[in-house]
Amino acid sequence: MTDRRGPVLIEIDEETPRSSPAEAPPIPDSEPPEGRAMQQAAALAAARPSRLARWFWGLLAALLASVISIAAWDFATGLIARQPFLGWGVTALFAAFVAVLAAIAVKEAAAFSRLARIDALHRAADAALADSDLEAARRLTERLTALYARRPETDWGRSRLAERKAEQFDAEALLGLVERELLAPLDARARAEVESAARQVAAVTALVPLALADVVGALAANIRMIRRIAEIYGGRSGTLGSLRLLRAVFTHLVATGAVAVGDDLISSVAGGGLLSRVSRRFGEGVVNGALTARVGIAAMEVCRPLPFRAAARPSVSGVVHRALTGLFGSATR
Repeated sequence: MTDRRGPVLIEIDEETPRSSPAEAPPIPDSEPPEGRAMQQAAALAAARPSRLARWFWGLLAALLASVISIAAWDFATGLIARQPFLGWGVTALFAAFVAVLAAIAVKEAAAFSRLARIDALHRAADAALADSDLEAARRLTERLTALYARRPETDWGRSRLAERKAEQFDAEALLGLVERELLAPLDARARAEVESAARQVAAVTALVPLALADVVGALAANIRMIRRIAEIYGGRSGTLGSLRLLRAVFTHLVATGAVAVGDDLISSVAGGGLLSRVSRRFGEGVVNGALTARVGIAAMEVCRPLPFRAAARPSVSGVVHRALTGLFGSATR
């Protein structure tokens, strides 16, 4: 019997090539930042509930309102029967509360009216430019001048417009003059709001490691940004109006695939540059800031009474560069 306790030798015909660490394949980089907070915020804002869900929430709200109203009425009448003086005092409080609710409803209705007026101006501008209708452009110019008559930042532009509008004999030239003279200071203020929101979203994403905190922060910052942009252009909105604007902007961006990393500055610089290699959270912050800038520019297009024609449309790269310069060092260069 053969002794199996000794070493086993295996003969190899060819010599195994030796490799050095330098020849080893490189370790693949981690996935580049994708701006998940902004993408999730966009999905939440653009999502429309189903018809069954709308019926459910509508009926639940009506049922709760009925129960609360009946309970309040029974409480007030019973208290009046037991303690007339105290009961009438509570009734007065209920009446004041209803009056406040009515005032809020009137305010929201006025906000929707202002938004509808801006939409009507935008449609009128599109029609005047498409038909080259000079008379329609002149009527639109008068409406815009009246809209911004009480805005001190437009005083110089309105005076310049009054001096030069008679020299324009073309609809596009006249509306271009309105853009340059009347809307230029408003565009600057709106661009500053976009830069501020992009800076805030980038900082929150980079510095707050809590789950879903970046999503909530991004959604709140975008709602506030869109509301302020609407106020700048004269379409000051209430709470419901802000939600409507937010849904309109995000629905447009989601439909066009704009809230994604894949082009211009977002993919080439902010989406995976040097900063993301140092810290993935900082890289996500830059990407979310860039996506917020894109949302803000879309909000300017929605809330602006005239389309961008004579005036240059703000670029995402320019807004991000001004917003994040100094926040994350040279990451946005």
